[in-house]
Amino acid sequence: MPYGDAMSTRARSEERRAEIVRAALEVIAERGYRGASMASVAERVGLTQQGLLHYFPTKDALLVAVLKERDQWDAVPDTQWRVDLLSSLVEYNAMRPGIIQTFSALLGESVTEGHPAREYFTERYARVRASMAAVLRAEYGERLPNGLTPERTAPLLVAVMDGLQFQWLLDPESVDMPGAFRDFLALLGED
Repeated sequence: MPYGDAMSTRARSEERRAEIVRAALEVIAERGYRGASMASVAERVGLTQQGLLHYFPTKDALLVAVLKERDQWDAVPDTQWRVDLLSSLVEYNAMRPGIIQTFSALLGESVTEGHPAREYFTERYARVRASMAAVLRAEYGERLPNGLTPERTAPLLVAVMDGLQFQWLLDPESVDMPGAFRDFLALLGED
C-alpha cells in the first residue's frame, strides 16, 4: 500500500473515531452512562455494533475516550490560568449545555462503586484542586483576604463551579451561572 493511502486510511479512521466519540457524548447526555448502549451509539453513527467494536472494543474504552475528548476541549496550561479567567471558563461552559450535561451525568454516576469513570474523576479532582490552589496562591499568596489558605479554598472553588453547573442544568432560566460565579469570586476578594 502506498504511503499516501496508509495516511488517508489512518485519517479516515481517526475521523470515524471522533464521530463515534461525539455520538457517545450525545447518547450519554440523553441516557446516562448506564443507560447508554454500544448499540445505540453504533446506530447513531450508522455502524453495526460489531463495526463499533472495531474502534472501541468495550464500553469502558469508549467512556475513557469521551472523557479524554472533553478534557481536550478544556485544556489550558496551568500557568495560563488566573482567578479572573475562571469566570471566562464558566461563561464558556454556559454556551455548551450538552457537554456540561454529559460531564455532570457521568460525574454523578461515578460515585457508585465499580463505575468505570470513578478512578478518572477521583484523579481529575485531585489535579483540579491542586491547579486551583496554585491559581489562588499566584493571585493571593499564602492567605486569601478571607484568611483561608489556597489549599482550603480550592475545594470550595471547585464545588461552587460544579454545583452551579447542576443548578443551571436543572433551571437555566433561573440560575445565572456566570453571574453567580462572579459573586462567589467577590466573596474571595476578587473584583
